[in-house]
Amino acid sequence: MKTLIRNIGQIVSGDIAAPLLDGDTIAIEHDKIVAVGRGLDGDADTVIDARGTTVVPGLIDSHCHPVFGDFTPRQRTIDFIESGLHGGITTMISAGEVHLPGRPKDIVGLKALAIVAAKAYANQRPAGVKVHAGAPILEMGMVEDDFAEMAKAGVKLVGEIGLGSVRTGKDAAPMVKWAKKHGMTVTIHTGGPSIAGSNAISADVVLEADPDVVGHINGGTTSMSEREIDGLVATRMALEIVHCGNGKSALHTLRRAREAKATDRVIIGLDAPSGTGVVPLGILRVLAHLASLGAVAPEEAVCMATGNTARVYKLPVGVIAPGREADLCIVDAPIGSQGRTALEALTVGDLFGVSMIVIDGRIRIGRSRNTPPAMRAAEVVKGHGPAAGGH
Repeated sequence: MKTLIRNIGQIVSGDIAAPLLDGDTIAIEHDKIVAVGRGLDGDADTVIDARGTTVVPGLIDSHCHPVFGDFTPRQRTIDFIESGLHGGITTMISAGEVHLPGRPKDIVGLKALAIVAAKAYANQRPAGVKVHAGAPILEMGMVEDDFAEMAKAGVKLVGEIGLGSVRTGKDAAPMVKWAKKHGMTVTIHTGGPSIAGSNAISADVVLEADPDVVGHINGGTTSMSEREIDGLVATRMALEIVHCGNGKSALHTLRRAREAKATDRVIIGLDAPSGTGVVPLGILRVLAHLASLGAVAPEEAVCMATGNTARVYKLPVGVIAPGREADLCIVDAPIGSQGRTALEALTVGDLFGVSMIVIDGRIRIGRSRNTPPAMRAAEVVKGHGPAAGGH
């Protein structure tokens, strides 16, 4: 199966070191990108005319709370993952399946939940979205063999430290070391408690625990102090800004990261479903917030929601380059925006409109039913494509 996307106006690479690519064509074979350049041609099964619009990597939600399937008991909502796809999200990373009714907190039970969640989402992709789940919430009494067992069964994540009985840096530190030893990527909760039974986590706890990711550094929903944020920006940890957090703290984090030349460590998530709700366009809203108010180039903001996150979690998505999985969004300024392109729309504070999404080289949706309608919509000129979404 060969797919060609041609007549592209701009390509955002996902690589924050070189965020814009010179090219107007992307060639795909099966599920991989094989070439990016100008005037590429050849025999393709599907040809998509981007009509001068922008192609970005599929967005990655670095912080979601799934349970099983496309249902969230937290908000009693079905198809929240499919709705996120219509907001440009093609990959989601679990920060813990904490909303499962009756979630087991004994060690045998929490390991079982993590293993089942990891395997269930590996076997089934809701709406085609790649959900990386199975993120155990750490409890006191865990030993290294527990992490070895989970890793052997396919668990690659550790959910937010602080949502269980492990709440101090002293208790967390040895578990973090065991998790890293067995190839897991570790996230820690920060700021005030998010739900009943969770704990406030300060910067001092984070520094002692030494995780990979500072979860919702701008609060989930209550933020740490700016002084604490400054201390964490000075580390080598990934700095996660979320939609369901404190907007002022998000801008402070971005400003400090820019000053420290550490924007390559900024990643973007939703922290949803949560008490804030299900937010299908949340990643786009963060991009517009950072690009319009945070003095960061819009293409760099997109990289924070794509390639930066892919690098932290060692995923083969998030960057438009030969050999990477072909998860792409074709986007443009929305009708009525003062911006003329998708990137200009972000700069003026508007969300861009999604006109087509490709996952693993396969067209999943046409015009999004959730974003404002794109000014120009991509069109399938050879082969078959989906019907446009409703507005």
